[in-house]
Amino acid sequence: MKLSDIPTPAVLVDAAKLKHNLERMQAAANAAGKRLRPHAKTHKSPDVARMQIGGGAVGICCAKLGEAEVFADHGFTDIRLPYPLHPVNADRVFALADRITLSFIVDDVKVAEAWSDAARRRGCRLDVLIKVDVGFHRCGIDPHAETAAQTVRDIARLPGLNFHGLLSHAGQAYDAASEADVRSIAAEEAALLRHLASESGVACDELSVGATPTVRHSLAEPGLTEVRPGNYAYFDRTQVALGAASWDDCALTVLARVVSRPAGDRVILDSGSKTLTKDLARGFVDAPGYGAVLRDLHSAEPEPSLLVERLSEEHATVRSTNGDSDIKTGTLVRIVPNHSCVVSNLVDRAWLVDGDAVVAQLPVAARGRIT
Repeated sequence: MKLSDIPTPAVLVDAAKLKHNLERMQAAANAAGKRLRPHAKTHKSPDVARMQIGGGAVGICCAKLGEAEVFADHGFTDIRLPYPLHPVNADRVFALADRITLSFIVDDVKVAEAWSDAARRRGCRLDVLIKVDVGFHRCGIDPHAETAAQTVRDIARLPGLNFHGLLSHAGQAYDAASEADVRSIAAEEAALLRHLASESGVACDELSVGATPTVRHSLAEPGLTEVRPGNYAYFDRTQVALGAASWDDCALTVLARVVSRPAGDRVILDSGSKTLTKDLARGFVDAPGYGAVLRDLHSAEPEPSLLVERLSEEHATVRSTNGDSDIKTGTLVRIVPNHSCVVSNLVDRAWLVDGDAVVAQLPVAARGRIT
């Protein structure tokens, strides 16, 4: 089967680029003496996760319990949920913890106490880390608060929990204005974790950080034990705009076909918001529109004159900034999406390709598992 035989729109994963991305990150983590625990939310694929574990990753992360249950069903035995689980999920959590090594985060003493009580009633202990807000201001305890060190001590002493350490996500790096800004965010994240661990006086076996934009700098930070990048497996247009990847690193693209050529500068593709995400690209390089169009199916370089300026559910409206484009109806193009993680969640399968050849189908087994 060839590329041109695939029904469009379709998600493609370049086998060689995927392999290169995984091997490069694992080698960098090994050289830095850090454990690599990839976040599987990017690919949601047991096949890709097996490549990561086979290459040396210590385990995986999942975004939600539903994702973790899928990966456990596929034989994965060490899964971390960097997500604040509430005890309303106790039955599912304990059922999963009976099958695999499961760890998750807490950032509230009362919630941690409820988990501890639930574990004691069942005669077991749960593995937890404390989430620290290092500047993204989503989840996590405030490391600058006077009570931060005491919060760590209070949670670490709970009898139903095995406290492993501190965990963070520097999501603010996605709004960085420069390479120096990304480096500074990674340095501050590591410093905050080291300081809080020291101030608490509690043994923190793990200081875990996770974000693809910052990982190249986090690997050089002393004291950190684990990195949890996810997007690095595929990369995307945002990572290119943030300096974390080159166009040639982008393993995931969307294969689309020109379905209409109205007069003038408009080109209509069959890849709408149900295939491409409406997420805009972020970074310190200008990246307008909803993806970068690769007019040459075998080139990594986008065509700068083609702007994906609007998405409807089933259509992408592309404008040729050079005026009337010579692209004809029926032409195939590839698009580097702004955010590959969301694109993975929009399809049941991707196509693993090698040049013009289709290697295999890649089931996205954990898609849609949002609970």
